[in-house]
Amino acid sequence: MMVVPGKLVIDEDFSKDVAELPKGDWVRRQGTRWAFEGGVLKGRPSTAEYQAARSHHKGTEARLSLPRTPADFAASFRFRFVGGKETPIVPFVEFGHHVCRLRFSSEGTELLAEGESLRLAKATGLRFEPGKWYEVFTEMKGGEFVAQFEGGVIFYGRHASFAVPPKSGGNGIGFAGATGGNVEVDDLKVWEVKKAYKAGWDARRSAFPGFEPQKIEKKWQGKK
Repeated sequence: MMVVPGKLVIDEDFSKDVAELPKGDWVRRQGTRWAFEGGVLKGRPSTAEYQAARSHHKGTEARLSLPRTPADFAASFRFRFVGGKETPIVPFVEFGHHVCRLRFSSEGTELLAEGESLRLAKATGLRFEPGKWYEVFTEMKGGEFVAQFEGGVIFYGRHASFAVPPKSGGNGIGFAGATGGNVEVDDLKVWEVKKAYKAGWDARRSAFPGFEPQKIEKKWQGKK
C-alpha cells in the first residue's frame, strides 16, 4: 500500500531443520529456545532451571528478534501463538524493540508506540486465538507503519520514533508468545524498500479511519 519493495534480503521457509540459529541473523531473548523444526521457526520458553536462576527477564515467553531487518522495510510472514496465557504485555509482534508493537489479546489487537505507552490503533475483529495462523504483510517507512492481515484487518500508524534508525543488536522484527506458550513462524520474507512511495499512497492514507492516539496506563510498570 505504501512502499515499493526493492532487494529481497531475507527469504526463509524453514524447510531444513536447524537446531542452532545462524549468529547475526537472530537474537534469542531471555534464554528462550528457538530452532528450525518441522518446517517452521519454533520458539519455546526458557528452561525451568533458567527461570529459577533469574530474578527478572526469566524467559517465560518465547522471545526472538531479527536484527537484519532494514530500518525501512516490507515484510510478509505467517505466525501463530501455540498455548500459553495472555498478559497485559504478551503475546505480540514488534518492529524495532519497544518501537512499534502489535499486541494481541482476547479483546482485540492494538498498535502501540512510545514503549507501549501510546495506542495508535485497535481492531476488535483480530483477537488472540491460541493455535490460529495469522498471515500479514507489513510496511515501515519514514515514520509510518502499515500491517495488512489476511481477512481484511489493516493497521496504520504514524509516530516520530518509527523513523529513528535502530540501534545495533536485537532490533528489527520480533516475536513474543503468550506466557508458558510457544511461537511458530513460517514463510518469512523481508525486502529493502525504494526511496519513492508507491503511487497513490497519499490517497490511500487519507482513506484510513481516524483514530485519536490514546495514552495507556502501564499497570505492569515496576513488575518483573
